[in-house]
Amino acid sequence: MNMLFPSNKIYIAKSLVVPTERGVFAATAIQKGELIEACPVITISENDTASIEEESLVTYMFYFGTKKERSVIALGFGSLYNHTDTPNAGYKELEKGQALEFWAIKNIKKDEEITISYVQENINRPLWFSSSKS
Repeated sequence: MNMLFPSNKIYIAKSLVVPTERGVFAATAIQKGELIEACPVITISENDTASIEEESLVTYMFYFGTKKERSVIALGFGSLYNHTDTPNAGYKELEKGQALEFWAIKNIKKDEEITISYVQENINRPLWFSSSKS
């Protein structure tokens, strides 16, 4: 795995996204296409995922694959980015699932909350907090 360093571009504060408590914010202006943060991840085993889905920790997990066959917890601030339908950042899996990178998909102003979409491309699956379950 490549070396990963903490980002000095972000900080945690009270979120503006309802009903969340905290979110990730830009400490400085971030340009579209700029790397925001690279986070190592901890892969959750299939057996552990089933029991975690009954706990509050499920809200911090990322799922990969069309049938959610892989779940991970992102370290750093990775699991604290909030969802919006109009995100200003995106993420991608790296190193065969050993890390996530968060990238600006729009220009982000200093002190603006950084948000992502929890909906994975090409996967027709409701969000974990929506009223219908997959």
